[in-house]
Amino acid sequence: MRAMALLLSTLMISFTLAGCLQGDAPIAPPAEEPEDDGRTFVTGPDGMPVDETPLSLNFTFSDVGETGKEPSIGITSTGCMFFIAMEKPMRSCDHGESWTNVADITQAPFTSDPYGWVDPVTDRIFNIHMMGLESTWIGWSDNDGESWLGNPHDSGTTPLNDHIKLATGPWVDEGYGIIGQLNPTYETAVYFCFNKLVGISCFTSFDGGATFEVGGNIVGLASTNGGLHGAITTAPDGTVYLTPRVETPTLIFSKDNGLTWDEREMGTDVGTPNPRKNSEVATDSESNAYHIWTGNDQGIYMSRSIDSGESWDSESIRISPIEVISTAFPQTDAGDPGRIAVTYLGSENGSLLDSADIDGNNWSGNGHTAPGGVHYYLYVTYSLNALDETPTFHTQRVSDDPVQIGSMCLNSGDCRSDEGGSNRNLLDFNDLTIDLEGRVYIAFADGCIDACAASPDPQPADSRAGRGSVYFLNAGPSLYLSNGDLSDFTSESVSLDDKPVTLLAEQSRPNERKVEME
Repeated sequence: MRAMALLLSTLMISFTLAGCLQGDAPIAPPAEEPEDDGRTFVTGPDGMPVDETPLSLNFTFSDVGETGKEPSIGITSTGCMFFIAMEKPMRSCDHGESWTNVADITQAPFTSDPYGWVDPVTDRIFNIHMMGLESTWIGWSDNDGESWLGNPHDSGTTPLNDHIKLATGPWVDEGYGIIGQLNPTYETAVYFCFNKLVGISCFTSFDGGATFEVGGNIVGLASTNGGLHGAITTAPDGTVYLTPRVETPTLIFSKDNGLTWDEREMGTDVGTPNPRKNSEVATDSESNAYHIWTGNDQGIYMSRSIDSGESWDSESIRISPIEVISTAFPQTDAGDPGRIAVTYLGSENGSLLDSADIDGNNWSGNGHTAPGGVHYYLYVTYSLNALDETPTFHTQRVSDDPVQIGSMCLNSGDCRSDEGGSNRNLLDFNDLTIDLEGRVYIAFADGCIDACAASPDPQPADSRAGRGSVYFLNAGPSLYLSNGDLSDFTSESVSLDDKPVTLLAEQSRPNERKVEME
């Protein structure tokens, strides 16, 4: 995050995994129990503390060195990280010690909305940028960004798009999958969804994203779950999920590679705030699904499905600790069943609830109107038993200093400015993904850097940056059970000249992975 956070950000939450591991999983030695530093929380499904030893996690920070608003992060099988925000695809093959812009002349020269994706099956890296509202420029690389191809007008059968999203997933035996399985040009289905006026359009590509031949408007007016939407998530069984930005937590999903779509509602017991940002879905290696969102009380909540999206929990589960009273930008990913990670921005400034917000009203906890004294930090929550009847959540305040001071614009039509500039400096989302080892990576825009980060009393006007930043798990439990505890990265960088001498090459490839951009 800055000088202080460039050191190893040690999140010592100790937990002995020996009692949790099963099968052939390696048994980790007992970890020393950490001192209570006020940054760690172990909670149950109601957000209240439980008497359980925390997990042992060790995260490392990396400063990408470029503007990082609306970031995506993806990891290829070589271990190279790709951070895509604004128009620059940034690559690090030395565990975040250095970053390089690897774009060439085939890539978009500017962006109105960025998006990034790494296909975990083929290693194809997608560098995607909206060109105004007219079209989208999609670029791709099959050699870790050493060279690129691109289509500058790649927006399905009709133009006019916004809030672009892309993902890949396996072909199924029906719908568009019948054609896709016969097409030898690319191994996986590529999905491209966007907002078209007040509807959602989704298209499927048979040629690896070079063109999108089939698809169209899937949902109508925003009042019936159209309009703005979040990331696309795919499952190993081929189910595709999309999250509309609506009052009642809702999922739109397809089981035939995008030919037809259905929807499910959940979370009526906790609702959503207004204004709100997108929710997100993670799917595990057995296609169980986990939908997370910010509830009306500002907690992070989850609903689960064990039948590929057909039915969901009737009672929402709180992921965030009760001490975190304001949240924004929840992102998630999963490995094996029950093993999930969630990140979000959060504040523990509970004493400021009901104080005057920026509009002079009693503050309810919504970040859109937060008073100037509210400090937002980056949090990560792990659960290794998220499918249990009473799951446990291990939460760590990851960042050493705030990511944002005061309000952040969560409604682009109602942003505020001061002498520092607009409070829309973080834009709309962050990102979380895992690599083939089950190691967690978090990409975020940091609004409070340099003098703001060092100040003992930072003000909202000091917090108007959007620096591209990454935290990744250096040591701690993998989200894939068989990998047990992951050890520290070596200091050696990946050599692209000697491929396939790779860090992750011996790991089996999952059938799905999710990386987001809006």
